[in-house]
Amino acid sequence: MNRFVAAVTATLLIGGAANAEVTEEMLLNDTDSVGDILTNGMGRHLQRFSPLDTLNTDNVENLVPAWAFSLGGEKQRGQETQPLIHDGIMYITGSYSRMFAIDVMTGQEIWQYDARLPEGILPCCDVINRGGAIYGNNIYFGTLDARIVALDLKTGDVVWNKKVADYKAGYSMTAAPLIVDGMVITGNSGGEFGIVGAVQARDAETGELIWDRPVIEGHMGTLNGEESTMTGTLNATWPGDMWKTGGGATWLGGSYDADTDTLVFGTGNPAPWNSHLRNAGTPVEGNAGDNLYAASRLGIDPATGEIKWHFQTTPREGWDYDGVNEVVAYTDREGNDRFATADRNGFFYVLNREDGAFVSATPFVKDISWASGIDENGRPIYNEDNRPGNPADAADGGQGEVVFASPSFLGGKNWMPMAHSPETGLFYVPSNEWGMDIWNEPITYKQGAAYLGAGFTIKPNYEDHIGSLKAIDPDTGEIVWEYQNGAPLWGGVMATAGGLVFTGNPEGEFLAFDAETGEELWSFQTGSGIVGQPVTWEQNGEQYVSVVSGWGGAVPLWGGEVAKEVNYLNQGGMVWTFRLPQQLASVQ
Repeated sequence: MNRFVAAVTATLLIGGAANAEVTEEMLLNDTDSVGDILTNGMGRHLQRFSPLDTLNTDNVENLVPAWAFSLGGEKQRGQETQPLIHDGIMYITGSYSRMFAIDVMTGQEIWQYDARLPEGILPCCDVINRGGAIYGNNIYFGTLDARIVALDLKTGDVVWNKKVADYKAGYSMTAAPLIVDGMVITGNSGGEFGIVGAVQARDAETGELIWDRPVIEGHMGTLNGEESTMTGTLNATWPGDMWKTGGGATWLGGSYDADTDTLVFGTGNPAPWNSHLRNAGTPVEGNAGDNLYAASRLGIDPATGEIKWHFQTTPREGWDYDGVNEVVAYTDREGNDRFATADRNGFFYVLNREDGAFVSATPFVKDISWASGIDENGRPIYNEDNRPGNPADAADGGQGEVVFASPSFLGGKNWMPMAHSPETGLFYVPSNEWGMDIWNEPITYKQGAAYLGAGFTIKPNYEDHIGSLKAIDPDTGEIVWEYQNGAPLWGGVMATAGGLVFTGNPEGEFLAFDAETGEELWSFQTGSGIVGQPVTWEQNGEQYVSVVSGWGGAVPLWGGEVAKEVNYLNQGGMVWTFRLPQQLASVQ
């Protein structure tokens, strides 16, 4: 349902001519164009860094609210979106697959689009949406019934609406799409339902499928309507027919490295969680039981959908340590082109950008129990006693041996994006210190039903904190500073050339830190937990900062003992926008 609310002006000049079509060149230069925000990640490399320095460590205390916008109604839940800004309009997605266009000067709604979601959708981890993508005169986003929708930027009218997969089988879409060379690149969600992860490319003008690349070995890709190549080699690392429902959801979307012309997507947990079922009859030597390409990072050719390279962070994964966490392209202090990714499994990885080859890995959370380290090839050194037990070994064929594993399956870091500052050379990583009791159970696949084969209870590792924002030196793995938070951190991070790092917490505080020292410099209480992604831009000579507040996501649904500790937190649904007035920009 599209509702045009007001004929407010959309001709404010922000970083270019009004009503300008968004081009590939504009997307390529999104980080440097400070008057708009066209991409998820504030650049397709996902560094989430702004070169703006009007707002800085000396004057951030003068940041004041400019306006607030309510997402309204009963559709609150978790709000994990990142705002986009173009031609004087802010675009955000909301829970239950909604899109809003808002005047950036006044906070007034211009139009709203609500997807007509059917009964029986199967979202894993709340009814969230993480944002859209702009190209040409359209904005694109995915819906919980596994569709991709193109809307007119000015009116919100539907340009096209395409089915990606069958929601009744457990498929959904929550990630922001990625635009490359006139194509809309998307992943899929649904890893807890035995779906098959895939990356797809569609023509941005028509929505027609160009290529499809399943990420589990044995499945056939397509290119221009015809079969192309098989992913991997059939049964090389999967036993029997397990690959047919192998999981590997690409639920967080991807990044694009223009220097190597490579899409980089992470893949989720193999299905089911019970690793003993997925490795029955396969030796653990070599990679025979690795279950490729689940729990991996993939480099993909954007023209054809062919896999260029892969790096698997958790082979024969058995703790739901998805490999979807974002891969950020950057250049290290020695001038080497690198990728960095902070994995759910608790290790921070550095890879070579040319071929995805392993460079280094260091732990970024404490008390990792499932592995003692990472070897010289990038493979985990497993603590086999910390793998959940095989139900087949139980006398009654029921529950396998319970183990306490750390981090929990919600990860040392989950979906919430980190930021990188080229000025400090550091990554700012939202992490959590928690573990879980986990056990395996017998399971068989049934379409549309949860396909876990495991049970779990999440527990805090420490009494005084769970969340931990860490500044990490990627060259050494050193944690330079740390901010500890009582509740889990579940929102995104942004860094700026003004020496600032922004993030929010479930307690509702929007926070600014000194990027060098970690000193807290400013905070604002938004009234609901922040699990959204902050952005900053410039208009009329002033710097603005926005974040969406609205508690929800996976923690209150899956968090076990942790969920009980934070059940007092209020839901919400607000866009908060702040500005640094010109007259206060030089005041210290």
